[in-house]
Amino acid sequence: MNARRVFQTIDEISYWSGKAFAWLIVALTFVVSIEVFKRYILNAPTAWIFDLNSMLYGTLFMMCGAYTLAAAGHVRADFVYIYMKPRGQAALDLALYFLFFIPGILGLIYAGAGFAADSWRIGEHSTVTAEGPPVYQFKAVIPLAGALVMLQGLAEILRCIACLRTGTWPARLEDVEEIDVLDTQLGHSQYVDEESRIAVMEGAKAIDEAARHRSVMEGEIVHGTAPEDDGRKKP
Repeated sequence: MNARRVFQTIDEISYWSGKAFAWLIVALTFVVSIEVFKRYILNAPTAWIFDLNSMLYGTLFMMCGAYTLAAAGHVRADFVYIYMKPRGQAALDLALYFLFFIPGILGLIYAGAGFAADSWRIGEHSTVTAEGPPVYQFKAVIPLAGALVMLQGLAEILRCIACLRTGTWPARLEDVEEIDVLDTQLGHSQYVDEESRIAVMEGAKAIDEAARHRSVMEGEIVHGTAPEDDGRKKP
């Protein structure tokens, strides 16, 4: 199995786990809605609902970390990075992964595993609210989420190495993005012709590529020319 196949397989694992745990937002919405009804209509609030909400949201937040990394969705200061060539970006990313990412995530996994083990051993319950629910299963999410992020980090390292060799970033898995929504909206608008729709979509895709660890091609994003345009002025 070559390196490209390895990081694509890891990408699929991260995408699957992120999309699976994303359904927790539905459960969280349902729980909050029921509690609002009980609290303000029936005047019968639930004592441990705050803990449950925190655990649902915390699990959602942590378990979607690998998915966000796979989609290159984490916040980054790219006011310099975006203008670098792909090999320069890959070299910088690779250095930062080894200097900060790997030690930090290893620390998260190690400390989280200790917290989880202690919590399971004593059968820990929350002390935040009355009748606090058990939290040991929630603390087990910490090392699990860290392991998934570390796995995706290894995929990102392989992606950087591939970019250093070829000079271009390997493609990421496709997913539903804001661009898809934009395309749908423009496609159903009676006020936008096909030529304008294509021009807008090309510009949006160019900006999206630049935001996803890609270098800005000469004049494309800065000056607003289309990706296939050579940037020269037309008579």
